[in-house]
Amino acid sequence: MDTLILDIGGDVGALVVHTGPQHCEREIEISPGAGSDTPRSHNVVHARHNRERTAYTAVFPSVPAGDYTVWHPDGAPHATVTVRGGRVSELRLVP
Repeated sequence: MDTLILDIGGDVGALVVHTGPQHCEREIEISPGAGSDTPRSHNVVHARHNRERTAYTAVFPSVPAGDYTVWHPDGAPHATVTVRGGRVSELRLVP
């Protein structure tokens, strides 16, 4: 079973991006706001196992509250997600 430590509270939350196995070991990039010229953060999609199933996720364990663009590997905006302080926000990129 996998374990993660999140550093959330106050104006800082976490973001979990759910993908499919086809994205395993690929990077997911996010940036604050909608501008393509803002600095990006990235994390790798890992297979995370528990007793019932395997989930493929990229976890951003400490993200300042706000709206973020999730970028497609081709460089285009893929989705927007709101991170709230003290909470874990989730985005599903596959059904």
